[in-house]
Amino acid sequence: MEALLGALGHPERKLGTIVHIAGTNGKGTVASCVASIFKASGRKTGLFTSPHLVDFTERIRIDGQPIGRQRVAEYCTKLQAAVLETGATFFEATTAMAFAFFSDEGVDASVIETGMGGRLDATNVVQSDVVIIPSIGMDHTEWLGESIPEIAAEKAAIIKPGSRVFTAVPESGEAFEAIEQAARKAGAELHQFEREAACTVEEVRPGALELRIALDGSEPRQIQASLTGSFHAPNVCLAVMAARSEGISWEEIGDGLAQLGASGYRARLERIADRPAVMLDVSHNPEGMRKTVQALLEIRDHFRFLYLIIGVAADKDAVGIVRQIAPVADEIVAVELPTERSLPAAELERLCAEAGAQHISSRRTVAEALAFLDERVEPEDMILVTGSFYLAGEVAAMERFGSTGEA
Repeated sequence: MEALLGALGHPERKLGTIVHIAGTNGKGTVASCVASIFKASGRKTGLFTSPHLVDFTERIRIDGQPIGRQRVAEYCTKLQAAVLETGATFFEATTAMAFAFFSDEGVDASVIETGMGGRLDATNVVQSDVVIIPSIGMDHTEWLGESIPEIAAEKAAIIKPGSRVFTAVPESGEAFEAIEQAARKAGAELHQFEREAACTVEEVRPGALELRIALDGSEPRQIQASLTGSFHAPNVCLAVMAARSEGISWEEIGDGLAQLGASGYRARLERIADRPAVMLDVSHNPEGMRKTVQALLEIRDHFRFLYLIIGVAADKDAVGIVRQIAPVADEIVAVELPTERSLPAAELERLCAEAGAQHISSRRTVAEALAFLDERVEPEDMILVTGSFYLAGEVAAMERFGSTGEA
């Protein structure tokens, strides 16, 4: 990374207020919430997330607008020699490009999501003002470690001296100790969600989450976020806690959370069509899918039947994922992802049957699955597409879903 950043004049030193986010689930939601709030407060805000859904430029945004393709080409030219010399990875080059774009555009703040882990992540060259760790779970164990404490330590390594750290990792869990130790070693402030915030879910609707939030015993505030599912509440609270630590008003926080879709936030139970409702979701591990199921049960009475289209990468815990989602679906169609990493549809169909699914079939592609369901669904039904960013991206790019719906 040093060579890449050197080729670009060390943009990582000129990113404004830096919010660095690591964790197993919730990173993207927290990042988008923070970026949207910062934008609403008048700050010119860069947002770097991964992976993209449809187009590479989605990864690098300022105030919700993706980087232009011409700018991508210009940065590729500047980075070419250093990439060839060092053998830099795709993610390393993309990270350097994002930092350069934010620096060149003079952002006031940069919200940066780690790619994987933290300690060795390409983004871990920044001196963060705020660190947010929403959750710790078992994921990428071949790289991050075989236990929760090991994984937590890897992710907590993004904490820097002087950072303000916000986490929803429970104090009673085995992950919290690693975060606490990293914060203590860096001399960083540590703020734990349950200890410092009172958050009550008032109402859950498709595309709307109403919360009452009180920080440090203060008067509770009514907040509505453009999100589906009460499981988002801790993520929203973390974003609110970080924003308040930056002096952002409650009014600006409310405006930012109400305009979350403008930040580029997509495919977390995102409704892209109505009658029947078609919803996109990118949950791709058991814990993420458990939360998706929780959200579905909260809005289940809005729909007649739930049809599920699912595809899973071969390197994911397909058994764990299917065990969460299969029992709540009325009918399941297993498909293959548009990548060599896909689990075969027939194998996924078998796993769904073993998990207790009564009405299950498979199709080679998601287009074939949608065509099959088009003949079966009624306007009051829901089709949920889930299991992978690859699958959600393929559907989001379809002409029939050309305009986005609510988050």
